[in-house]
Amino acid sequence: MGVEKSHRLLIEEWIESWNSRDLDRIMAHYAPSVEFEANTVVRRWNRPDGRLHGANELREHFRIGLELAPKLYFELEEIFLSPSGYAVLYRRDNGNRVLDVVELNTNQQAVNVRAYYLGEQA
Repeated sequence: MGVEKSHRLLIEEWIESWNSRDLDRIMAHYAPSVEFEANTVVRRWNRPDGRLHGANELREHFRIGLELAPKLYFELEEIFLSPSGYAVLYRRDNGNRVLDVVELNTNQQAVNVRAYYLGEQA
């Protein structure tokens, strides 16, 4: 299977895992050593650099996010590919547009993620 097709399938599964609100399924997409950066981290954790380190911190961040958004839904808009990963543009249930830039490991799990929000996100 080509990189483009494998990344597309991976991203579609990631979107479905969020839309099903299944935290275990969501976390399966992230490596244990994942580094995650987002404005939501600054607000929720009072971390000026916006960074989380490792799957345990990320899991708690996502758990809180699911609580804050009981009607959470992602709609895929665009996929941008690179040899080491992808960027995915999607629209949230609240109308906010988000761009996640993702670097993958050899197991096709996210090891480095940066989330960019068009508007404010809690």
